[in-house]
Amino acid sequence: MEKSASTSGKHDNLIRAEVVTTPEQLLHAYAIRAICFLEEHGVPARQTYDGNDYQATHIIVYAEDEPIGTARIRWFKDFAKMERTSFRKAWRDPRTIKKCAEFIFDHISRKGYDRVITHAQPTYARLWRSLLGFRPVPNKDPLYFEGHDEPYLELIKELNPPKNAITADSDTAVLFRIEGQWDDRSEFEARRT
Repeated sequence: MEKSASTSGKHDNLIRAEVVTTPEQLLHAYAIRAICFLEEHGVPARQTYDGNDYQATHIIVYAEDEPIGTARIRWFKDFAKMERTSFRKAWRDPRTIKKCAEFIFDHISRKGYDRVITHAQPTYARLWRSLLGFRPVPNKDPLYFEGHDEPYLELIKELNPPKNAITADSDTAVLFRIEGQWDDRSEFEARRT
């Protein structure tokens, strides 16, 4: 049974965000996006799923073992772009959204990025600004998509990469490890004394 938004805050310890690393997790992310974009907002499938899905890092959010939210991160030279963020209706509360966003911000900054950009319609842009600390990007025109009544506004958030951010100077083994599991020794790493 799905938790209601009013009770989800009481169950914060049941909510976890993860980097997608398995086909099952990716199917869960796509299912959430289908519910939110295709069914709720009427976004065409060709726009909901695109070629960028194959070059992106996907995030999946679970309440216990039930998928409740997802986001996609794309990587550019000096910034990351957070997009396709969606949560099932019953889990659209500030605590859940913030917990997911903080996981994403930590992931982005661990990779050494100090900026994340997103695009949102005005209603959601207010949420991104007030809840997550984004600010409007000056001198950028809004973007309109066919079939959408409102424009998409560009927003930016500054991040502080940690001291252990992944860089060209990172330990070689770290560069071989699975995305987001950089501190976990791979089962394939030889143990040398």
